[in-house]
Amino acid sequence: MNTDSKNLSNAASKEDNDEIDLMALLFAILRGWKVIVFFAVLGLVIGILYSKYVNPTFKSDALIQIEEDSKGVAALGADISELIGSEVSKAQAEAELIRSRMILEPVVNLLHLRIRLSDPNIGALDRIKSNSTDTQINKPEGVSLKTEDGEAKISQFNVSQEYLNQSFTLTRSATGFVLTNGFDDFKGQIGKAHLFKGTDGQIQIKVDVLPADGYSVNITKQSLQTTTDQINSALSVVEKGKQTDIIQLSMTGANQQQTSLILKQIVLSYIDQNQSRGSEETTKTISFMETQIPTLKKKLEDSEAVFNDFRKKYGTIDVGKEAELLLTENSQIDAQLNELKLKKADLTTYYTEEHPLVVQINEQLAVLNARKNEIDDTIAGLPEIQREFLQLSADTTINREIYLTLLKNYEQLKIVKAGQIGFARIIDLPISTYKAIAPKKLQIMILAMLLGAMLGTMLVLLKNLLKNVVKDPERLESKTGVPVIATIPRSPLLSRLSKNKKSAKRMLAHVDHNSLSYEAIKSLRTSLMFAMPTDSSTKQQGKVILITGESPGVGKSFIAANLSEVFAQLNKKVLVIDADMRLGELHEMFGMTQYDGLADYLSQGTGRQDTGRIATTNAQTVSSEANDHIETASKYPSTDITAVIHPTTMDHIDFMPRGKHPHNPASLLVSEHLGQMMDELKTQYDYIIIDSPPVLAVSDAMVLAQHADKVLMVTRYDDSIEGQLVYAINQMNKSNIQVDGIILNDVQQGIMSKYSYHYSYAYGNKQ
Repeated sequence: MNTDSKNLSNAASKEDNDEIDLMALLFAILRGWKVIVFFAVLGLVIGILYSKYVNPTFKSDALIQIEEDSKGVAALGADISELIGSEVSKAQAEAELIRSRMILEPVVNLLHLRIRLSDPNIGALDRIKSNSTDTQINKPEGVSLKTEDGEAKISQFNVSQEYLNQSFTLTRSATGFVLTNGFDDFKGQIGKAHLFKGTDGQIQIKVDVLPADGYSVNITKQSLQTTTDQINSALSVVEKGKQTDIIQLSMTGANQQQTSLILKQIVLSYIDQNQSRGSEETTKTISFMETQIPTLKKKLEDSEAVFNDFRKKYGTIDVGKEAELLLTENSQIDAQLNELKLKKADLTTYYTEEHPLVVQINEQLAVLNARKNEIDDTIAGLPEIQREFLQLSADTTINREIYLTLLKNYEQLKIVKAGQIGFARIIDLPISTYKAIAPKKLQIMILAMLLGAMLGTMLVLLKNLLKNVVKDPERLESKTGVPVIATIPRSPLLSRLSKNKKSAKRMLAHVDHNSLSYEAIKSLRTSLMFAMPTDSSTKQQGKVILITGESPGVGKSFIAANLSEVFAQLNKKVLVIDADMRLGELHEMFGMTQYDGLADYLSQGTGRQDTGRIATTNAQTVSSEANDHIETASKYPSTDITAVIHPTTMDHIDFMPRGKHPHNPASLLVSEHLGQMMDELKTQYDYIIIDSPPVLAVSDAMVLAQHADKVLMVTRYDDSIEGQLVYAINQMNKSNIQVDGIILNDVQQGIMSKYSYHYSYAYGNKQ
């Protein structure tokens, strides 16, 4: 194989490993479907309860248009609009203005929004049962709240600064009501305003209606900042689109009617403030004119009186053509001068002398004054009476024109002020749709169910990660270096029978001989037959198979019993030894008792040997251990090995039970008598199968392994801990014991396990 081929092979292998890991993750999730479904259902229940617990939320909308210029003044003429000027507003700035206390405070005061009523008698279960609870209603007349025992209505509640945001309890009594904060009790009559003096300040309250006697209601006076913050949290003010100058106001709340009312008042409060700002300049101009009109009127009356007196004194005078022209021109100049002075007086109320408009008017005044001086010099040459006549006539005409012009503008501005609407107008006022926007029950339930399923999945994966149970044969082989020589599927029929604790344990040959499990045991037998070591000098000597496990409950007794049965089918003489002298239960598989077994034989043999040894030693050196063995020997009389071997109901199978439980099982196994017994048994049987205690529990398996030809480690699929199995095999290796194979027991077949291909397949009649 060349280098490129190797690289391709490695890449394919790596991709396959990645796929296997993903598949393992998927199947781990599928195997924990019960946990995932449980948490999904739990999440669904929580979502349903939450959707019933939370009050419905309603929404109201309004639209306001921000115009660039006010059209009211321009409609009356260019002259007036020049006096007033223009106002430009941006939607973003106005949106922030709407959220300010300047706009919200009038609404808060009008609707008594700082007064908060709540029903302390409503608990969480009540809210779930009723789906929604009544909320307070704020109107200009007062605040009301419906309860189970009647309505509570408060029209006035003012407290000192120290009592703000402090909860009071309001309860109806036989004579009226009782208001308490836990320290002070205030008693009053319903329908009357009261002023109470407490330890921290004054309380002013008027209670109109209360529920039945003994039913309490909580009442709180919030600070203005707290109330406006709550309004702003439920209020949305944004420009609709880009550069549209249309502001959309939205407000949410638990009561549709209440929400629409509050939003409507906010819109009206903003419009009132906007109109006040738009008419501010007009108001200032009218005020200025009102101060000037009486003065100009008096000046006109004085000039007319002087002119009339002059005419009475000198009679009518004909002015020449030149004088008439000069007078006309002079009069026009004076009118222009007066108009410019009026404009300058108006402008100087807003601008300084350096403003371009004021400078321009000053230049025009200078030109007109120069021409007027020139005309005055010409008129000076006229006769004194004629000149005086012209002067008085011009003064009267000018004063009349100034007065009439100012009076006309004054009346026009009054009309403007009366019809001024500002630069903001209402497009849509809020309406009540009574259609809840939240909670969206279906979405909440689906989301809660998904979150529950995700939590269940995380727990399944976490459990799988922490526990790391035995599942993959290839993984076991790579971690332990020991081959998995058999995978024994679970027998559904035997599993159902074993659920009945009172029923006796049975073998596969008796209850499920056509199952995959039974075929897997046969495959194990075949494997062991060909893998057994062969010595030419002792071909006929029996083969010893030791079956152990890393921990209790892995099914080693099940494997030992059924393996002996399939060996017996070959007309091989088989002996099954229950070497778990502490908790062995193999006798139940064969329907026998535990007595007269291995412990009995080893105890009497060890006692006999110790008695002989102690007799040859000095009595003063007898140890306590020897005394124990002497005592044991006295309990168990001399027994032949045939006395502890019992035939079973199955042909070719004999059984040696565990015997009576001794107090020193490990010491019995270490004795030389065990080796002598095994040598004798090998000459009598073709196969000897030893069921030993778990490796991690006691050291018995390591002692028994010294006499075995094959050492097999049984582990349970999806139950045994992988780390424990690896540790058990390492412990055996440290004692110079080679584990020849691993038997993966109780493998479950199905789509949830990617290792179902390790099953054997039955071939034959399944009836």
